[in-house]
Amino acid sequence: MSRAFQLAGDDYLMDRRGYLYFPGCTLSTKARSLDVAARAAASSLGVPLQELPDWTCCGATFPLAVDNLMALAGPARILADARLLGAELVTLCAACYNVLQRTNRWLQAQPEKRDTLNYFIERDYRGDLRVMHYLELLRDVVGFETVAARVVRPLAGLRVAPYYGCLLLRPPAELGLDDPERPALLGRLLASLGCQVVEYPMAAECCGSYLAVSTPEAAADCTANVLLSAARAGTDCVVAACPLCHFNLSTWQDSVKQRHPSFGGLPVYYFTELLALALGVGDELEGQSL
Repeated sequence: MSRAFQLAGDDYLMDRRGYLYFPGCTLSTKARSLDVAARAAASSLGVPLQELPDWTCCGATFPLAVDNLMALAGPARILADARLLGAELVTLCAACYNVLQRTNRWLQAQPEKRDTLNYFIERDYRGDLRVMHYLELLRDVVGFETVAARVVRPLAGLRVAPYYGCLLLRPPAELGLDDPERPALLGRLLASLGCQVVEYPMAAECCGSYLAVSTPEAAADCTANVLLSAARAGTDCVVAACPLCHFNLSTWQDSVKQRHPSFGGLPVYYFTELLALALGVGDELEGQSL
């Protein structure tokens, strides 16, 4: 274990007012607004996020790995280091959540392979950390009723289409965040902000994110299906929880317009941006406008 982690860990242990938080790579670069808004909103709600010291990339490969123990070394190290500082780890990126939660479940179920991995990463992790998505923190710790009571700028009249994608929901036996066929968690949060939640058939379907490089045409088709479904339902915007989904739903809109002239485009926001705005901490978004 690095000296930097030990020192940062000592500081964390002296201040347990918040929740240990793993931001991940994308939230530190391309998806900064997702992260910045989440931190501001959490502080406003009395559950500040304390960043896991000396964290590394989760690898984002669990959905693609096939019986490759070394693919789990990165997320296993994150889980082990987090467990030294607490019993819970909050994450926000849907890909990071998927990887960390599934790795954790795998380590719980595979003691022999877990011991091999522990030897490799020089840790002694037993799989006894709770991996919690930010939405779970809002639902189970803060409560949506409390969120609604803290709203200072209700988003009344805003018709929103919550988009879950794949990585928050599947595989359901390993994640267990929400019903994979009829998810309601994100919609309940948005309703607490005063939004009018629009139901549409493609809310939990794949946007094709993992195909964007290898088969961009397929990714464009998946994205078009989601956007057209949301547009037909009469929404003002799509609200995402995943940086990969946000990228696809934003990037392919010109292509969708060319192939479907009736599609006029839809803004795509992160749910944390709307949360921060409704709580009156939107100025924390570093000048980014909604």
